[in-house]
Amino acid sequence: MTATAPELTYRLEQKRNINGAFPGPKSQELAARRSAVVAAGVASGVPVYVEDADGGIIRDVDGNSFIDLGSGIAVTSVGASDPAVVAAVQEATAHFTHTCFMVTPYEGYVAVAEQLNRLTPGDHEKRTVLFNSGAEAVENAVKVARLATGRDAVVAFDHAYHGRTNLTMALTAKAMPYKTNFGPFAPEVYRMPMSYPFREENPEITGAEAAKRAILAIEKQIGGDQVAAIIIEPIQGEGGFIVPAEGFLPALADWAKEKGIVFIADEVQSGFCRTGEWFAVNHEGVVPDIITMAKGIAGGMPLSAITGRADLLDAVHPGGLGGTYGGNPVACAAALAAIGTMEQYDLNARARHIEELALGKLNELASEVSVVGDVRGRGAMLAIELVQPGSKEPNPELTKTVAAACLAEGVIILTCGTYGNVIRLLPALVISDDVLLDGLEVLAKAIKANA
Repeated sequence: MTATAPELTYRLEQKRNINGAFPGPKSQELAARRSAVVAAGVASGVPVYVEDADGGIIRDVDGNSFIDLGSGIAVTSVGASDPAVVAAVQEATAHFTHTCFMVTPYEGYVAVAEQLNRLTPGDHEKRTVLFNSGAEAVENAVKVARLATGRDAVVAFDHAYHGRTNLTMALTAKAMPYKTNFGPFAPEVYRMPMSYPFREENPEITGAEAAKRAILAIEKQIGGDQVAAIIIEPIQGEGGFIVPAEGFLPALADWAKEKGIVFIADEVQSGFCRTGEWFAVNHEGVVPDIITMAKGIAGGMPLSAITGRADLLDAVHPGGLGGTYGGNPVACAAALAAIGTMEQYDLNARARHIEELALGKLNELASEVSVVGDVRGRGAMLAIELVQPGSKEPNPELTKTVAAACLAEGVIILTCGTYGNVIRLLPALVISDDVLLDGLEVLAKAIKANA
C-alpha cells in the first residue's frame, strides 16, 4: 500500500450525512434515560449517541453520519471496528474472558510484552507490565521510579495532563475540571516550566535553553539528587498539543541520566504511530528509562502498559506490581491485532501523510484569518490555537463556537488547552483522504465564518 490510502474495505459509507435536526429523537430519549442514572460529573462533548463506527465515520442512533476527527481521544487509531481487532476479540472471548494473570497466566500477556519491548525506543534489556488505563500506567511508573531510586520527588511540567487519580491529578497542571475540589493531592510533586514556543516571552529561546531554565529551577527548588523521576509528555495532550522546541527533551533526558533520575515519557496519547513514529520521543532520538502507554495500544479495548529498563522494573519485589484486570486476555488479543494492523498498513507512514495533507490546509487557513495564532503538531496529532484577532490572547469562546458549527455540519472535533482555545485533530490513521479533506474544509469554513 501507499501512505495515501490504506487498502481497506469499510462497512459504513465513508461520507458525512446529517438527515435532520440533532440530537434526534432516539438520542434525546437516551439522554433522558442517562440523566436519571448517570452521574452529572460525567460529561460528553457531543449530544448524540453512537450506533456504529468504522474508518473515519461515526453513525448515531438516528442515522446521522459524522466525520470523526477525535478517534475517542486517539484510541481508535486503527479504526473503531478494525476487522483484525474484531476477529481477535471474538476468538479470545470464545475461550476465556479472564483468569487474572496474577493467578493463572496466559500467553497473550507475554506476547504483548514481547511486542512492546521490541517497539519501544532503545536496544537495552526491557521489562513490561500491563494495566488498564493511562493513569494507572503513570501511577505505576512513578512507583517503580521511587522504589528503584530510593527518592521521593517527582517533577512534572506546566500544561501537563497525566490522569484523574489522586497522584496523577497532582501531576496534572489544569485545575478545572480535573482537580478543583478533589484535593488534597499526593505530595512531593513539583511543577516546572515547559517549552511552549508559541507562548514564550522570548520567542528566540531554544529548546536547550528552555531545558536549562527548567533544570535550574529543579536544582534550586528540590535538588537533582532528591528527584526520583521526571515525567513529561513528548507532545502535551490536554494542555494544548504543545510540541516543545527541538532540543528540549534530549537536554532533560541527558541531565536526568547524569543525576540518576528516572526519565518517564508519558506516551499515552502520542504513542502507536500517532505522530508518524511508533512513539513521539523517536523524533529526537530520546530513549526514556520508562515509557507509559495506553489509548491507541489495543484498538479500543482497555489496556495500558509501562515498559522500561529491566533493572528498574525488576527492582520491585514480587507482588508489588499488578492488578486484577491488568493485561486482560481479550484486551491483549486486541493489542496484538492492532499492532499487526499498524505494521501491515504502515500507519506511521500514513500518519506522516495525514500531517502533510492537513498542515497544508491549516497553514493556508492561518494565512487568511488573524484568529489562528499557531498551527502545530506531528503526524495525525495536530492542533490550531485560536486567539483574539491579531494577538496571542486566548479565544476560548471562538473555539467553542467553531466546535459547535462543525458538529452542525457533521464533523466531530475535540478542543483542549490550558486556556480552552485549542482545536485538536486526532483522526483515525485509516481515514480516507477524501473524508479527511472534507472534515478540514468544514473546519476552515467554520473558523472563517466566525472569525
